[in-house]
Amino acid sequence: MNHDRYDDSYIREILSTTRVIAMVGASANVARPSFFVLKYLSERGYVVHPINPGLAGGKIHGREVFARLSDVPEPIDMVEIFRNSDAAGGVVDEALKLSPPPKVIWMQLGVRNDAAAARAEALGVKVVMNRCPKIEFGRLSGEIAWAGVNSRVISARKPTAGAGFQRLALGKP
Repeated sequence: MNHDRYDDSYIREILSTTRVIAMVGASANVARPSFFVLKYLSERGYVVHPINPGLAGGKIHGREVFARLSDVPEPIDMVEIFRNSDAAGGVVDEALKLSPPPKVIWMQLGVRNDAAAARAEALGVKVVMNRCPKIEFGRLSGEIAWAGVNSRVISARKPTAGAGFQRLALGKP
């Protein structure tokens, strides 16, 4: 697969079918992107398990932090990698050893490891690299347009109210 560009339908399908996410490199530091991405995805209905050996046993956003992927007590749909490109290979290898393996490996902005992606895809696992699920969810749902950013999604749908915030879903454009 060409990982230089992804069709919106590919990203939408992943975000629509994913329910359980393991976030490798999650941080309890409010200034770190992984902190607010975890919060955002949790607020959108995803079950996000933070993975960070240095924080294992603690909590981030009320979620127990695990030391490794194999410690997560339920099947993982998507492994999101907040580590550098070199470390991503080891994370992918650890994820592929899970039973069942995740359906998706997602590498954050600035993270790309083509060799690891090829290993995952050889086993039927979908891969996204150098993208942020928070940004993609916001773009595809139209939420990001509320901040004056062109999301490239045109919709006549009115946003629905939800828990004090208006949110759109990932429905078809």
